[in-house]
Amino acid sequence: MTRVDSKNLFDFKPTGQIDEDVQAMDSQFEAMMEDSPETMETMNRMQELQEKHDPESNAEYIKLFRGVSEPFVQWLNGNEALKFGGEETVMTSIKVPTSHCGEYDVSVEVYTPKELVNETRRGAYIYAHGGGAVSFSAADVRPGVQCQAVHMNMVTFNVDYRLAPETKCPNNIKDYYEVVKYVSKNAESLGVDPAKIILSGESGGGYIVLGTLIMLAEQGESDLVKLAMPVVPMVDDYCFSDPLAMTVEERFSHAEQRKIYQYMIAADFEQQKTSPYLFPGKASEELLEKFPPTIIIGAEFDGFITEYTRFSSRIRRAGRLLEFVVLPGCTHISFYIPGTKGNNTFIEVIKTIAREYVHC
Repeated sequence: MTRVDSKNLFDFKPTGQIDEDVQAMDSQFEAMMEDSPETMETMNRMQELQEKHDPESNAEYIKLFRGVSEPFVQWLNGNEALKFGGEETVMTSIKVPTSHCGEYDVSVEVYTPKELVNETRRGAYIYAHGGGAVSFSAADVRPGVQCQAVHMNMVTFNVDYRLAPETKCPNNIKDYYEVVKYVSKNAESLGVDPAKIILSGESGGGYIVLGTLIMLAEQGESDLVKLAMPVVPMVDDYCFSDPLAMTVEERFSHAEQRKIYQYMIAADFEQQKTSPYLFPGKASEELLEKFPPTIIIGAEFDGFITEYTRFSSRIRRAGRLLEFVVLPGCTHISFYIPGTKGNNTFIEVIKTIAREYVHC
């Protein structure tokens, strides 16, 4: 493939400190947790279980991990600023049949901006939700992704891929991959332009997207995708390195991340630890050269900053990186919180990407 031509649209300067509005919210959350003995007990128990890897401990850990995330989802989705996404889109759904891990129909929520309802050559934005590939669902992130549909001005397919540990690597990636193939093959009946298919997802969803890019590259199908845009993605096994060399955020989450990869996502960690499906950052140069044009969006104070910074460098050298954007002053997903400085920046970034790289 020829080298992509970057427009070099973004030049954010790091601030060296977390935005004040994010710090204030973090303080509020910490105070709420400290005021809840039950929550503190759960967090302490999860920390204990990070070092226990028997089946019973792992089952207890993932149950607690999923449960402790629910209050944040409810709080975020209750934000009044997210209501406009639902008001300005029409929601439908599709089922995508798959057979790679039993006969299973992948559920996909579809959000169509109302101004695009009567058009037939619309851009397609295929989204993978976050949650470390072990938690959350398409419905959990619905309000925020509906807003992205409006900002991107694209029909958005919110994929409810199966989660680990119930579904092991690479089958959760294959769920998303099959949706990408389905949208491309059925573009006419779905009313989308097959030349304007965009892949995106945050955190664990970014990992799912990167795994799909590898699958597409291996199958010679990267031309199905106009642009890939993983956001704060999980990339490689940096969490298994010495925490003394890590950033504060990386050090804070490294033990949790080790457990998730080794005992939740991997089918057989020892056999898969060199696989780019478990760790996309281990993709060969040959595969990277076959990637579709890619934009990686990160955050200055993210727990995966080292991983995707060096992966971006490799994609750039392979000639497939359009932009590497690091949102200043932001933590892992703080820029998804409406009203924050980081969220305003993120919205402008994705609008600009849509205008300059998709709808142009």
